[in-house]
Amino acid sequence: MVGENSSIVKTINLDFYYGAVKALHGISINITPGQATALIGPSGCGKSTFLRTLNRMNDIIDGTRVEGEVYIDNQDIYRGDIDVVALRRKVGMVFQKSNPFPKSIFENIAYGPRIHGFDKSSYNEIVERSLIRAGLWNEVKDRLDKNALDLSGGQQQRLCIARALAVDPRILLMDEPASALDPKSTARIEDLIAELRERYTIIIVTHNMQQAARVSDFTAFFYEGELVEFGATKQIFTKPIKKQTEDYITGRFG
Repeated sequence: MVGENSSIVKTINLDFYYGAVKALHGISINITPGQATALIGPSGCGKSTFLRTLNRMNDIIDGTRVEGEVYIDNQDIYRGDIDVVALRRKVGMVFQKSNPFPKSIFENIAYGPRIHGFDKSSYNEIVERSLIRAGLWNEVKDRLDKNALDLSGGQQQRLCIARALAVDPRILLMDEPASALDPKSTARIEDLIAELRERYTIIIVTHNMQQAARVSDFTAFFYEGELVEFGATKQIFTKPIKKQTEDYITGRFG
C-alpha cells in the first residue's frame, strides 16, 4: 500500500449512496502524486462513481449521499466550507464521450481560465500551451477560430483534455476517455497519458485490461462497490494477491 504521508488523494471508509442503494462500500485508498492509477472492474462495480467523488461531480445527482472521508492535498473535500469550483480547477475531468462546447477551438480552451479570472492577456499563451500538452497544437494552430465540433472524434477528446489542462490542475480524472474512439485515436490518447503522467496525477477508469497495463503505475480493482485489491500495476497483472483479482484479469469472470 502506498504510504499515507505521500498521498495527494486519500479516502477513508468511503461509502456512497444513490438514494437507498449503496454503490461504494468502505473504500480506503492512498494515491501518490505524479502517478497514473487505473481503476478496473466489471460494469456497475463503482469505478466511475468513485472517480466522481474525487471532484464532487456526483453532487449534481439528486438523492446521493457520501459517508466517510475524501482528502485532496490533505483537505477533506466533503467537510467545511469547500469551494467546489476551486476544487474542480485542481481536480480536472475528462469524460467518456467528448463534450466540446459549440464554440471555437480557442474559446473552448479559454473557457476555464475565463471563469476562474485568469488575466486575459495570458489566454493566447494558455491556449497554445494546453494544446501542445494535449498533442493537438500542430493540427489546429491555423484554425483556432473554427468550431470545435468540426474536429474528428479523437481530436475532440484531445481538445477536452486540453480544456481540462488549461486551468493547470494537479489531478486529472479520466472516465474511459478512449472507449468511443477508433484504435488509432485510442493509441494517441494512450501516448498522451504516458506523457501527461510525468506532470500530473492521473486517475483513469478503463474496461480495457491491456490499456490499464500500458498506461498506469498503479491499479485498483473494484467489484460490486468494494475495492478488492490495489497495488503496483505490474504486481496486480502478474502476481495478484486476491484470487478474485486473478479471475478478473484472466477473463474468468466480469
